[in-house]
Amino acid sequence: MNNPLAQETAAGLTVARASLEEWRQVAEWAAAEGWNPGDGDVGCFHPTDPDGFFIGRLGGEPVSAVSIVAYSDRYAFLGFYLVRPDLRGQGLGIATWRAAFPHAGDRLIGLDAVPAQQANYQRSGFTPAYGTVRYGGRPLRGGSPDAGTVPAAPEHLGAIAAYDRDCFPADRGEFVARWLAAPGHTARVRLRDGRVTGYGVIRPGRDAHRIGPLFADTVQDAEALFDGLTAHLGPEDTVALDVPEPQREAAALAVARGLTAQFPTVRMYTGPAPEVRAERVFGVTTLELG
Repeated sequence: MNNPLAQETAAGLTVARASLEEWRQVAEWAAAEGWNPGDGDVGCFHPTDPDGFFIGRLGGEPVSAVSIVAYSDRYAFLGFYLVRPDLRGQGLGIATWRAAFPHAGDRLIGLDAVPAQQANYQRSGFTPAYGTVRYGGRPLRGGSPDAGTVPAAPEHLGAIAAYDRDCFPADRGEFVARWLAAPGHTARVRLRDGRVTGYGVIRPGRDAHRIGPLFADTVQDAEALFDGLTAHLGPEDTVALDVPEPQREAAALAVARGLTAQFPTVRMYTGPAPEVRAERVFGVTTLELG
């Protein structure tokens, strides 16, 4: 790992970059918070920017974490801001944040905040852009699950990555390649006359299968993808989909497929919101990595 960080901060807290294996402990903390991380998320997340994952320790024991993943020289995303519950209120979280934050440099930074933390993030220079709502439940069946969608295959990767770039603030082609092919992930692509008009991924999580991203040209494309992604689930299986509030058609799709609103978050940035094809975003990839 390049330029390893080891820095002692408040109350003897030492903050250092976390290895892939060390980050698995943070994923367990996220599960305990009810964030429903995907079963294989760590293996996809960490290689995106191995220098962007930080753990704080007291006496060698992990107690805090934050990730600041640099996607490009202009954009980074902050997530996994956590402190062990029995040690909260002692300044360990903000000390970890301050030690890790320089990794972002002068990049625009995005994050998804729980409402209770929004004011704290605003004091750190973040501005609210829009809300996101997690919808969850047992999905109702729509039309034919195979109508107009096919399993994402290696020959689709270039076109999918290009489509993704229009929907996300940075080129994340290497991440997309891992995300499509990761164990347990099911990925489908919507094609019209050989052209990609949407794609989506579903993966098993701790409490529900998580759909993300769900990117599509139209609501009909998104419906076909949703139905294709959920076709293999059993009658007792549940799903979760994080929907940007400005995308009203996405919320309507979630409700039509039997999902209900569960909890909100707020997308925030350190500067003006980046320009993307927001009308195509029916479900964000992850709240942890954008």
